[in-house]
Amino acid sequence: MPAAENSVTIRRTPEDVYAFLADGLNNKLWRPSVKAVSLASGTAGEVGAVYAQRLAGPGGREIDGDYRIVEATPSASLRFEVVAGPARPSGTFTLRPTDDGGTALSFGLAYEPKGFMKLMGGMIQKTMDSEVKQLDTLKSVLEQ
Repeated sequence: MPAAENSVTIRRTPEDVYAFLADGLNNKLWRPSVKAVSLASGTAGEVGAVYAQRLAGPGGREIDGDYRIVEATPSASLRFEVVAGPARPSGTFTLRPTDDGGTALSFGLAYEPKGFMKLMGGMIQKTMDSEVKQLDTLKSVLEQ
């Protein structure tokens, strides 16, 4: 089962980091693969919210990458499931306050491929590794 995880420490409060992550419209600011994003349904940042995304895909073509927030614990954790697109991983952001007022942030992705997608394991792993590494970009954006 492909999985990927990364962690960073951000010089912003858990409340600030959580608010930024929970608003999926911010994805374009720190994830270069996101070409377009909009709130498709629900209330922004809350359980049940669905964000429609167009992502850079293989061969330069765009693919769907819509996701739904499935758990939202302000300033502590945010879980989502991808609900459209060729691969549909689940992801978790875990936030923990640091002693200096910042945030220790972890981002994990997991995917259980089925059918034909089992043959794409290597490409899916590479994409997931790239996605979690974007925490470095998130850190830069939030610390500006």
